[in-house]
Amino acid sequence: MLPRRTLLRAAALLPAATPLLVPGTASATTRSLTAALPDLPPPPAVNRTLFAPQEQRFAPYLATLAPMVNDMDDTGFFAGGWWRKPAAPYNARVQEHVFTLAWFHANARPWNPYTGSANLLAALDAALGHYLSLQHADGSWPEYSRNEHGLAPTGFGIGYLAKTLQILRATGALPTRQSQVSAALRTAVTWFLNPANRTVWQEPLSYANQTASGLAGASLALRLDPDPALAKSLTEAFARISATGVSSAGFFHEEGGHDMNYNFEVMLPELADAHYYNPNSHLVDMAHRFTGFLSYNLLREPDGSGYLVNVAPSTRTSTRWYDEVRPDPDRTALNWTFIRQVPLLGAFMTAREDLTEARAAWTASTEPVTALAKQDTSPRILTHGLHGERFPDRQSRAAAISSLPYLRSRDFVELRRDRGQDFLYVRKPSLYVGGYFGDRASRSRTGLTFVWHPAAGTIICGLNDNNHACWSTVFPGQVPDSNGPLQATYFRGAPGGNEWTGGQAPEAFGIRYGNANVTTDVLITQQAIRRTVKANAAAIEQIPLILQPGDVLTFTDGTRATFGGTTTATADGFDVRRGRVTIRLRWGTPLQATVAAGSVQYFRDGSRRFHALRIPHQGTFDLTVIMG
Repeated sequence: MLPRRTLLRAAALLPAATPLLVPGTASATTRSLTAALPDLPPPPAVNRTLFAPQEQRFAPYLATLAPMVNDMDDTGFFAGGWWRKPAAPYNARVQEHVFTLAWFHANARPWNPYTGSANLLAALDAALGHYLSLQHADGSWPEYSRNEHGLAPTGFGIGYLAKTLQILRATGALPTRQSQVSAALRTAVTWFLNPANRTVWQEPLSYANQTASGLAGASLALRLDPDPALAKSLTEAFARISATGVSSAGFFHEEGGHDMNYNFEVMLPELADAHYYNPNSHLVDMAHRFTGFLSYNLLREPDGSGYLVNVAPSTRTSTRWYDEVRPDPDRTALNWTFIRQVPLLGAFMTAREDLTEARAAWTASTEPVTALAKQDTSPRILTHGLHGERFPDRQSRAAAISSLPYLRSRDFVELRRDRGQDFLYVRKPSLYVGGYFGDRASRSRTGLTFVWHPAAGTIICGLNDNNHACWSTVFPGQVPDSNGPLQATYFRGAPGGNEWTGGQAPEAFGIRYGNANVTTDVLITQQAIRRTVKANAAAIEQIPLILQPGDVLTFTDGTRATFGGTTTATADGFDVRRGRVTIRLRWGTPLQATVAAGSVQYFRDGSRRFHALRIPHQGTFDLTVIMG
């Protein structure tokens, strides 16, 4: 079978036809004429030693560039499916790699054989032609269907096209395309900044990261082509996203709630990108508010492995951990922009010295640099490397870590509320407990979500979008109470007594939550958590444990459990001994219990693994977790 590109080139030898345009799209002048694009030769073997430390992120893209370009069809469509789904000609997001092509064409480096390449420039010209042809007359672009006027494709597209235009102007390349891109950006920015545009400006925002992306792109676009009226609209938009895009709990709105990945890895870097071009005070305020929320939800491991994520409340994705050292590519890297104004954010960045060591190790490695997998080629990795970097040093990072609320204090109750959802954090001397109650948003899981010990680290941590890995009362058919709303009431002491409505943390803190099928009472004291379940049918107590290979795991009948395996015993408790700390789980009466490893591992080295402890009962269950 002939390669697709060969077939297309054969077709290109036929008499040229008038370009076919969809009604309402840009004129034929923005389309590339039907002509066979020349292949881009593969680079020589990538030489790691030629890369400056801050440009190591470009190495895998160098290895990917030729396959990506050679997969394009001759209309300029990135047909190979390298970025974003669906890989369809109408999906404007597929075309965002125009920035990647422009960067490699423009930037002379000892490792870049494509600087000034005529073949690469031809591919860029065609790709821009196809990209611009997809723009609607109102300035928006589609993603999932040709007639869609989409928030994400327009927001992110403004940013990539603005950065591409900046490169083209610096080199003088493709002057006609420059004019077309400039005009397209003006129309897109006008559409995006219109406060009456409910695709962009819902109240509150539904996908705040997508709105932020357009503001970041507009910040650069208006630097390249100043417009006083649009600049005023951008300033107003910063105030508007600050008012409608940030929850009263501190997170950025994503699909009805919080999502760690989109908040920390997309939204915050987009705000940082916007701040680089337009240092608006609202952007700093948003970073400050979100960092406060973040500081309760990233759980620092005492052995220095990094942070586990309180992921159960996440609505869209399942980011479960952040390593202590995150070498390139790091999707959070641009967050350094806010560290001077928000020092606490430095706790969640890689220390400068550690990153230097990681990059030195990358240079010294003899492993070949290979092409990225399709879909794993985000151009954001490259664009967020354009602004330099200022990571915290180890000393300032350590100071930020010591300021985390659950490390700074040993006794507090923090309750944050928004849109019928409660985000609860309780700190006592021997433990730190999280809970998510009220209305359930999207893929999140309600109920108690994590338990952390100051010396042992995270012991219990539930997942989202997973009925087998949440702390739940589970009914037949693997139906957990956490996969639904769980309304909660809080107490000074045991549930049923005096309600707690805020203020100073009581010595013992109670929670009562549930639904029509089950009521759960929780009492949190200085060193223990007691959880009492009353269900209307037989059920299973399911506890999501995070275990390490060195943990000693023992049922109270003496049965030793195996890390990474499955063990069943009839016992009234289970112990996890980690170093000098023993976490004791007790349920009072001997029942058949099973601890079984799941497939989920944590950290880059897989040093922790999810295990589910499951104890069947007849509807009444009383568990005490004694912390050390």
